[in-house]
Amino acid sequence: MPVSGIQGLRGTGTFSTDFRPTNYREMFTLLEPNGDAPLNALLSMTSSESSDDPKFSNFRDELPERVMQINGAITSTAGTVQTLTLDSSTENLFAIAGSILVNATSGEVMHVTTTATATSVAVKRNIGGTSHAILDNAKLYVAGFAAAEGADTPEPISFDSVVAFNITQIFRTAFSVTRTLKNSHLRTGDKETESMEKALKLHMSDIERAMLFGVKHTENPTTSTPTRFTGGVTNEITGVYNVAAGEINAVNSTMTEKEFDNFLIETVFAYGSKEKIFFCGAKIAGHLQAIGKNRWSPTQVEGSYGVNFVRYQTFAGDLLVHVHPQFRQIPSMNNAAIILDFPFLKYRYLDSSDTQILMDRQGNGEDRKKHEYLTECGLELTQDKVHQYIKGWTTLG
Repeated sequence: MPVSGIQGLRGTGTFSTDFRPTNYREMFTLLEPNGDAPLNALLSMTSSESSDDPKFSNFRDELPERVMQINGAITSTAGTVQTLTLDSSTENLFAIAGSILVNATSGEVMHVTTTATATSVAVKRNIGGTSHAILDNAKLYVAGFAAAEGADTPEPISFDSVVAFNITQIFRTAFSVTRTLKNSHLRTGDKETESMEKALKLHMSDIERAMLFGVKHTENPTTSTPTRFTGGVTNEITGVYNVAAGEINAVNSTMTEKEFDNFLIETVFAYGSKEKIFFCGAKIAGHLQAIGKNRWSPTQVEGSYGVNFVRYQTFAGDLLVHVHPQFRQIPSMNNAAIILDFPFLKYRYLDSSDTQILMDRQGNGEDRKKHEYLTECGLELTQDKVHQYIKGWTTLG
């Protein structure tokens, strides 16, 4: 049977029983990849990186769109230099002297005569064409550069990266068995081994919820014992779209197949990979199933690291859909979906603090064995616009 990979994940595309885990996160993947923590099961196959500090940072960089918006209607003026008032934006500064601007509405071509400020730009109107009026809120975009023969070099342009950060959180899950229970013969097997396996699943479930829903915060930051909370994707990404509030649809709480397709084309696959993970609640899975039946049969993805996916194909890109089990447990997530681009995710852990088991944590006088799993980790989003969060999609229109 062919084995398919997923963008951003290493390996052949599967955790088989022949796979030899090198850490407890990979062991969890073998135990229960479709359990409560499929995100962590997949993250165990991404590139992980240690950090020598609880705060880890990364630099996000992207090319500017170089689009500006007119502030106030402007009458038509043929072939003269005119100063246009713009909505304030640092994007305007990329319209340097010599740039060509095009009105996205009328098609008028203009030539920048003086490098723009944050709120205005001087241009020669209607290059080689007919006079046009400019409507309020019209969009102008940079469409190249035109220099005169013998002209000096143009004004240099540059842009800085944005620094983003997250912090590691300490996760601890303890379990214990009494001496008597450990030495008792049970038909269900060794109780310590059973408790060890269940505690690992619970531990990974805790990490999963924090990476999905956690809020970045440090309690008592100036003390010697601060408590740190890692930021989860629902609070770290800016691409949050509330269908219930009509943010990507015409009718509140309802999104049609066409509106969803447009959202995929214009937003989801506008940046990043052409294959993304789509963790969703049961109701949204039903919407996709209904859409799929009308067009084609959704296909099961084989060899996908032990996590079951269904491929939802579009012209813009492919969604690998998985009904997240924890979205069933959290009522507000039944109508929600998180779209993740795995090449731009990274599991970060504090040096020597990836998931480990610490044995014999009981007190000196206790007549029992007590152990615990401990992890200090967080999730790094190396880019922001490649991920999205949809919520409030209760009805398929």
